[in-house]
Amino acid sequence: MSVPRPASAAPPPPPIGALLREWRAARRMSQLELALEAGLSARHLSYVETGKARASRETIARLADALGMPLRERNALLLAGGYAPHYSENALVTPALDRMRQAVELIIAHQEPYPAYVLDRHWNVVMANQAAARVNRLLMGGRESPHANLLHQVFDPDDFRAVIRNWPEVAEKFILHLHEQLAAVPSDATARKLLDDVLAYPGVPERWRFRDLDSKPAPVLTLVFGSSAGELRFFETITTFSMPRDVTLDELRIECAFPADDHTATVCARLAAAG
Repeated sequence: MSVPRPASAAPPPPPIGALLREWRAARRMSQLELALEAGLSARHLSYVETGKARASRETIARLADALGMPLRERNALLLAGGYAPHYSENALVTPALDRMRQAVELIIAHQEPYPAYVLDRHWNVVMANQAAARVNRLLMGGRESPHANLLHQVFDPDDFRAVIRNWPEVAEKFILHLHEQLAAVPSDATARKLLDDVLAYPGVPERWRFRDLDSKPAPVLTLVFGSSAGELRFFETITTFSMPRDVTLDELRIECAFPADDHTATVCARLAAAG
C-alpha cells in the first residue's frame, strides 16, 4: 500500500549572507563601506555574511536602510535572518487600503480628459481612467489590447507598437527603465523574465539586452501615436506614494499622460464629449 506524500513545503529563504552579498554587489559596496554606512563593525558584518553571527532585527533594518532596499526586499531579508516580515502586503481592493485606493481613483479621475494608468512593479495595468480607454480604442481602431502589461503593449507588433511613430526611441526608454529596475532590485526574477520576454519580440536590437550606462535620454520623452484622428503626442508624469508602509503601495505608480500639442488636447476633449 502506498503512503501519501506530504505536501511540499515552501522553499526555505536564501541565507542572509547570500542576500547581503548580492545587494552589496548591486550597490557596488564593499563590506567595509556597508558596515560604515550601517553603523556596524566590519567584523560583525563579516560574521553575519558567513553565518557565524546572527543579526538582530535592528541590525537588519540598518543594513536594509544602507542598501536602499524596497519594502518587499526588506521583508525577504528579515525572513532570511529568521524573523517575521515587518511590512504588510494588502491588495489595493482590501479595506485596509480604502483611503489610499480612493486617493488613486481621485487622481486618475481628475486627469480627465487625458489618460492615466496605475501600474504595479512589473508594469501590469492595475487601474485606468475612462480617458485611457477612449484613447486606446481610437489608437487600436476599436480593437482591445491583447495584453494587460504595458511593456508587452509597447513591444508586441500586434499591439500599440504598430501605432507608435517614434517606437525605437520609446522602446529604448522603457528598456533602460527595466534595466535600472533590475539593477536596483537584482533578485527580481519576474522582472528579469519580463526583460527576456520583451527582448524576444521581432525587431528588438540585440544591444538592448545590455544596460547602456552611457545612454543619455532626453529630459522629457514625447510619445507620438498615429491614429484616424491624426497624430497624437503625449508626455507623461509619474506619481508614487510618499513613505509607504505597505508593500503594495511601495510598488504602485500612477502614470498621467498630458497633451504635448493643441491638436492632441482637442482630440481628447472631443472623445470625452462624445462619451
